[in-house]
Amino acid sequence: MIAKLIVGKSFGGCVRYLLEREQSKVLDSAGVRDYDTKTIIADLNAQRKLRPQLGNAVGHTVLSWSNEDRTKLTLEKMAQHAKEYMERMGIKNTQYVTVLHSDKDHPHLHIVYNRVDNNGNTIGNFNHWHKSRKVCREMTERYGYHFGKDKAQVNRQALRGNDRLRYAIHDALKSIMAKATTWKQVETMLARQGIGIHYKYRSGTKEVQGISFEKDGVKFKGSAIDRKFSFANMEKQLGQNRGTEMSQSATENRTLADQIREVLGQQEPKAQGLEVATGLLGAFLDAAFTPVTPEPEPDPMWRRKKKKPEQEQSRGISR
Repeated sequence: MIAKLIVGKSFGGCVRYLLEREQSKVLDSAGVRDYDTKTIIADLNAQRKLRPQLGNAVGHTVLSWSNEDRTKLTLEKMAQHAKEYMERMGIKNTQYVTVLHSDKDHPHLHIVYNRVDNNGNTIGNFNHWHKSRKVCREMTERYGYHFGKDKAQVNRQALRGNDRLRYAIHDALKSIMAKATTWKQVETMLARQGIGIHYKYRSGTKEVQGISFEKDGVKFKGSAIDRKFSFANMEKQLGQNRGTEMSQSATENRTLADQIREVLGQQEPKAQGLEVATGLLGAFLDAAFTPVTPEPEPDPMWRRKKKKPEQEQSRGISR
């Protein structure tokens, strides 16, 4: 079970999109007259007037299950899951309509709700993406539903619209964050792939509070792409990359003898015999890693001078 979260301005456009098709069915509702598209829109717009300054009053969530879960689901169960999801997300005391769509291979439904509740208060959406992912995971485990594919297994060719852009940014960041050590490197490598980066600063300061990425005019928060691409997590990863790079550089610059001595130095000898062995090993290392000066070649003339008397003696014997 997964959820896609959307916030919008027009109840009319959203409700008509959901209901004006053959493969749609209202499963549940509250606070609206759900027998007609026009009456649903009118009721939702009437309540949003309690807080006219709220522009994005439309809450829209798509709940989806794997096709492998089709035999486990009934219309009643799907409606109950939608209610539980809203309850756990804090979507309470407000108007909503739950609509089933059967135009896809996998089971899914749409929840349209009014972010202006029955008392005129706003239903917040701070951090709702992370909260939704946690709720979906827990409900999937609780009811024994199938876990969907991870990002590495998603078919990129089948993606359209914002999903295609979001995964393009995800793949670029995954590759870059495996090797980058500074934010400047991240910015440069993203720019080569047509991706912009935007920092959110704490009001009145230069302290970075958040980060977002933009491709083809569409902007995504880092955490909406993946939790590991929030500013805090990326900052942590860059620090780890810097530490790894420095460690590797230091290791490459040390000789084998230095590394062995360091290991031996960290071990406290337990007996005098071990101290002697350590000393001998150190001497061996000094000898092994000390350049050896080659001995000079013998003078070839010396060999010739040495052989002369022998040759004379040999001649004398032959006589």
